Amino acid sequence: MGRRTRVHLFVPGRICLLGEHSDWAGGYRTVCPDLEKGHAIIAGTNQGIHAEVEAHPSSLVLLATTPDGLRHGPHEIPMRADALLQEALAGGFWSYVAGVAYQVLLQHKVGGLVLHNHRTDLPLRKGLSSSAAISVLAARAFNRVYGLDLDTRQEMELAYQGEITTPSRCGRMDQGCAFGNHVVLMTFDGDRLETEELTVGADLHLVLVDLQARKDTVKILAQLHRAYPRAETEIERGVQELLGPVNRRLVHEAVEALRRGSGERLGALMSEAQAAFDRHAVPACPVELTAPVLHRVLEYGPLRSLTWGGKGVGSQGDGAVQFVVRGPEAQRTAIAIIERDLGMPCMELTLRGLAIT
Repeated sequence: MGRRTRVHLFVPGRICLLGEHSDWAGGYRTVCPDLEKGHAIIAGTNQGIHAEVEAHPSSLVLLATTPDGLRHGPHEIPMRADALLQEALAGGFWSYVAGVAYQVLLQHKVGGLVLHNHRTDLPLRKGLSSSAAISVLAARAFNRVYGLDLDTRQEMELAYQGEITTPSRCGRMDQGCAFGNHVVLMTFDGDRLETEELTVGADLHLVLVDLQARKDTVKILAQLHRAYPRAETEIERGVQELLGPVNRRLVHEAVEALRRGSGERLGALMSEAQAAFDRHAVPACPVELTAPVLHRVLEYGPLRSLTWGGKGVGSQGDGAVQFVVRGPEAQRTAIAIIERDLGMPCMELTLRGLAIT
């Protein structure tokens, strides 16, 4: 591909259907191999990040429009390792793209890039991997513009290395948004990642809700990480039980529910996962994980006849919630009720019942 070619890219957000936190927990098997592997099921969202990208001779030039319509940039960073690393470590608005550019520069002979993120309809900081989406988009931009011939897994690895160059301490799950709108089973074993694209037996309908509240993901992660690699208290043993054997069972039962196309079973497993999370994880970080807004929405009476079950999204807390609903009409009705009664914006997601090969 010519280096002056302008390329349009779209990378969706990522919803974790089941298995949040198990990616980094499974990573501890490098130092404690008796821990359980991490297991998670992810799916791409319908919403994401759109950008136009093209080569630049010497700089990383960044422009962005956030979901609230605010425009940022242009912001120019010299395409030098020291300048990119400084921007990434600062942890500011442009840090993720700078971190990815830094990693690309270390591994490939490339010039600069103009990245114009002209549209974002993915809510930020709601557990939908907005930071991973922009990181994957940056990796894909260099790949496409400079013809690096990277496959999806290699783009994911660049995005992951770029994101952890910043102050973020994400796990490897987030970069699963690189798979697009597929449903994927991910297994985390130390530094090894296995992926399997899943067949969904019938259309399954979900509603994602922005709780319009706040959560501190950094604090949640810091508190839960205290349980690893060796649990020393009853609370820490509970966290390891949750992210280990309990999670393994729930995820593998959910794989079968997806293959059968059983929304009823998937919803029940989500509700069971939420109950287990409340029992084992909340004591480790009660300030953030008690999540009164999340539980108020999960228990909202008018939704009960429309949903099969639901749970928190991402790191949990008062960020977002997902419901499995009883069909397309229930999806529309549930969204109308939530937006009218609770004043919370919603997104719809349909897992299509098509074989994925």
